Formats: sequence, structure tokens, C-alpha cells
Amino acid sequence: MDIGMIGLGRMGGNMAERLRRAGHHVVGFDPSPKAREAWTGRDGEAVASLDALVGQLPSPRAVWMMVPAGEITGKTVAALKSLLGRGDVLVDGGNAHYKDTLQRAAELQGAGIHYVDCGTSGGVWGLAEGYSMMVGGDSGAIERLRPIFEALAPAPDKGWGRVGEVGSGHFTKMVHNGIEYGLMQAYAEGFSVLRHKQEFNLDLHQVAEIWREGSVVRSWLLDLTADALKKNPSMDGIAPYVADSGEGRWTVAEAIDLNVAAPVISLALIERLRSRDTDSFSDKLLAAMRNQFGGHAVKSE
Repeated sequence: MDIGMIGLGRMGGNMAERLRRAGHHVVGFDPSPKAREAWTGRDGEAVASLDALVGQLPSPRAVWMMVPAGEITGKTVAALKSLLGRGDVLVDGGNAHYKDTLQRAAELQGAGIHYVDCGTSGGVWGLAEGYSMMVGGDSGAIERLRPIFEALAPAPDKGWGRVGEVGSGHFTKMVHNGIEYGLMQAYAEGFSVLRHKQEFNLDLHQVAEIWREGSVVRSWLLDLTADALKKNPSMDGIAPYVADSGEGRWTVAEAIDLNVAAPVISLALIERLRSRDTDSFSDKLLAAMRNQFGGHAVKSE
């Protein structure tokens, strides 16, 4: 079928390519000329404006956004509201906050435009492995795009599904990413304990490979960890700074609003924030406190 892809970066470009390989006609747009050139280099069709993209699609149109959450998504939706028409479907496959999604869906509903939120997981591996998609929105609109979801998923009947009304897709993906924070933190801490047991001189890549088969902690994330340890066992050249996309923060905030205890996800988020404090005042003050009450030595910088 025909679909427009807005955003041809690492995720959007690979998703467009997976759709193209499955036989779908994809018209791509990205404000970056380099991104458009990269897409045309894959034998894709690119246009230089949203107006041109909508004009290339037959009605009722299907448009998929893979753009950063927040202001950029909001501006893109606002621009498309005047370009799309009744019966068209706009899919937001980015990591938008579900409350923003609810607001945008309500704004488009009056124009007869279906807003579908698709929480998308798969990263740079999605092109080869397929994407996990948690889809929220009108069931009829989602069913109409079934061939698109089936092509993007790991298999037509696996890795995707309608989880509920609009907003539920991004909400589910938000919690998914919060869980991801906790899993990553647990693996990182465990391998750090192994590395610090110096008398055993453990081969961390070997341990990861052993755990990958039959262990109760085996997972795709462990597979990726094993690959990272194979390439760089001591993590040379990597700064101890861990960024976050915001979804972990949203998950923790939602847990608080719902009176749900989520200590592992919350602490994993705090640890990411902790990694960015290269000149920790709190640690200096802790050392000073120990010196005050116990006379413990203070280590100079």
C-alpha cells in the first residue's frame, strides 16, 4: 500500500526501507537534505516538503511520523492538520508522552483525521529483526494499516497488536522503556561486581555467553551485552555518562500518580542522572561529614 514516512533518520529510514522491501510504496520526507539523499540512495522516493508528501499519496492517506517527541512532533501534527483530510490516518511512531497524544488526537478528531499512536521498539536492529509495536487508536483505522504493521513486525502475527484506544500505545511503550532501564541497570551492576572480583580474573564475555544459553537471565539485551563485551571488554574510550530519552522519568512520575511502588525503575533512573555529575557536590559533602563525625580522612582531588 502507499504510505508517507516523515523522519528518515536511524529509525524512520530503516522502517521505510523495511516497508519498501516488503513491496509497499513509501514516500519519504525529512527536513535534512542528507537524510533525504540517504533515502533516495536506497532507491526510495523523497520529497522536500510535507505538502509534497501529502500530494503524492492517494486518498484516504496514511502517514507515519518518526520524529523527536515534544515540540517537533507538535509542530508536525499542526502542519499536517491543514494538509490531511477526513478519513486519513496519521501514525505517531515516536516516543511521545501519552498525555500529549491524547490532546493531539482530540484536535484532529474534529477534522475527521484518525490519530494512531504506535509505541515502537527495535532500534537499529529493527530493519533486520523487525519492530515491536504497541498500537493505540481506532480499531478500523488500525485494521486498514494492518499490511504496514505486518511488514514492520518480526512476523505478521507476532510482535505487534492493538493494545487499546488512542494513547494506550505510547503509554505501554513508556512503561516498556521504564522496565528497560531496570533491566539494563541490573546487568550493568552484575557485570561490575564480576569485574571487581580481580582474583578470579573472570572473562566477562565468556560469562555473558554462558548465561545466554539456558539461564533464567537470558534475553536479547544480554545478547547485545555479550556482543559489547566481545568488542570492548574493558569499555575503553566510553565515558561513564548515561543519557535518557525521558520515558523513564514519565514512567516514574506515572507510578507516583497511580500510587504504584516502582523502586527498581526509579533507582535505575536516578543512577542515570547520577552518572552525569562529574563534579559531585553531594559526594564531597558526604566525605566532609565522615571527617566531621569520625575523623575519617578526606581524599584530595
